[in-house]
Amino acid sequence: MKPSDSPEMAPEMIDFIFLMHNDSAPAAGESGDDGWGAYIQKLKAMGRFDGGSSIGGGVCVNQAGTRVEVSAHIVGFITVKAESLQEARELLIGNPVYEAGGTVEIRELPRT
Repeated sequence: MKPSDSPEMAPEMIDFIFLMHNDSAPAAGESGDDGWGAYIQKLKAMGRFDGGSSIGGGVCVNQAGTRVEVSAHIVGFITVKAESLQEARELLIGNPVYEAGGTVEIRELPRT
């Protein structure tokens, strides 16, 4: 029997994005490291980290040329791999925005 034929195969991971809002006090990530290094290292050690960044200014565009405001309350993102939405929620432990009482939006990134 090949290892891939084993009935105990690891479950397929789902991609999620954490969208960090700027509603925590103090605003996490604005000065120094604020715990981000340790949090990212934890996710990497678990094999769950898949990238991320703070988010700067920008514009919203459409063909009609109508003005749409940029979502200024979203200040950063992290992409992770988890077995379920519940496991993704558990990965928030240690997230500086979440731990400071701020909002972190969790969204699944469907594979197409």
